[in-house]
Amino acid sequence: MSTATRPPAAPSPPAAPGPGASKAAGPSRGTGSRLKRPLLYLLVSLGLLIMAAPFLWMALSAFKTDQDLTASPPVWLPTEWTLGNFERLLDRLDLPRYFLNSLLVATLVTVSNLVFCSMLGYALAKLHFAGRNKVFGLVLGALMVPGNLMLLPLFVLMSKLQLIDTYAALVLPFAAGAFGVFLMRQFMQSIPDELLEAARMDGAGEWYIFWRIVMPLVKPALATLTIFTFLGSWNNFVWPLIATNDPDKYTLPVALATFATDPNQSAGSNGMLMAGSFLIVLPVLLVFAVLQRHFTQGIATAGMK
Repeated sequence: MSTATRPPAAPSPPAAPGPGASKAAGPSRGTGSRLKRPLLYLLVSLGLLIMAAPFLWMALSAFKTDQDLTASPPVWLPTEWTLGNFERLLDRLDLPRYFLNSLLVATLVTVSNLVFCSMLGYALAKLHFAGRNKVFGLVLGALMVPGNLMLLPLFVLMSKLQLIDTYAALVLPFAAGAFGVFLMRQFMQSIPDELLEAARMDGAGEWYIFWRIVMPLVKPALATLTIFTFLGSWNNFVWPLIATNDPDKYTLPVALATFATDPNQSAGSNGMLMAGSFLIVLPVLLVFAVLQRHFTQGIATAGMK
């Protein structure tokens, strides 16, 4: 009697996980993600508090009375808000002149950096000329030179040009910076060459391409450069101290430091110093508040390259 061969049985499909398994795996992942987010927020908030604490103390101290400033233990919030520190500072210092000096110098330095660094960045990124790579190498080399190392040569140069105690001595040495050239060059490299070639085929010149096509496309880079340059120029202390002997040419940081080191003026002036420091920081905060959207976009764009 012959026996018929049976075909091999098809493999059975894998059993679907039961409801118990899905319930066991789901909550563990959900619980971990729910725990990570509050922990991340806590760490970020703690870091923000540590960074902002000195500024908050300075800003609040500008409105404190002498009793609050010398209280032990220290008090964070003023028991009595007052503008007396600002009034006394205005009486002892020609604050409007120093503020205008700082504003004039910082504005001229910022505008000149925006123009010159953009031009050189465009040339290094989109134009082909002999020695372009060597020029870019010089820019990279300038980035590696410490700024304090250039103070003595700059002072000798300004003395030879008879520019000491002038606004030109405060502006010309910083009219263009290697960092600004590098930043603009990197951003302009992301602009498609085909776009510029199409403009050239339509008869556009290099000046038209630069001002009407390239500059509107690099607004995030311009905002980033504006913030960094204005901040550096506004807070610059060493060079204005060296390059100016006339008190009428003092910038606000130099005037405030001179006031703080004068024992005849600074006696019992902790509140006035806090008020002056608050006035120094305030314009920088306003500039950042206006340009923060473009600044954030510029940092994000730089991170994607």
